[in-house]
Amino acid sequence: MLETPRDAGQGMVLKGWAEVRVAPHDLAAREASEEAGLVGKVAPQAVGEVTHEKRFDDGRRVLCKVRVFPVWVNWQLVNWPEQHQRETRRFKLAEARMAGEEGGLVTLLLSLAAPEV
Repeated sequence: MLETPRDAGQGMVLKGWAEVRVAPHDLAAREASEEAGLVGKVAPQAVGEVTHEKRFDDGRRVLCKVRVFPVWVNWQLVNWPEQHQRETRRFKLAEARMAGEEGGLVTLLLSLAAPEV
């Protein structure tokens, strides 16, 4: 599942700010629910990381390192908090690499879609 940012654009992974005393995979589960209405099991180990430039309303930009956690989705809620702020779209892994916005995301998706040798 990829989403578009609030200001449009190509697909990117769901993400949020790190929080004290919240395990990264638990945060990933919460973000998946809030941003895309996804409910499922999140792997406790990241499959990789990407770099993302966060742009603020006041024009500031911050480079962030984002760890990517896979989510095995059981269902998508009918309503969720950010439902009307973003567009979410499901892709097969091999197709998602073509829709990814960030170079690091495309590289990560290619590595995940590659057959193991």
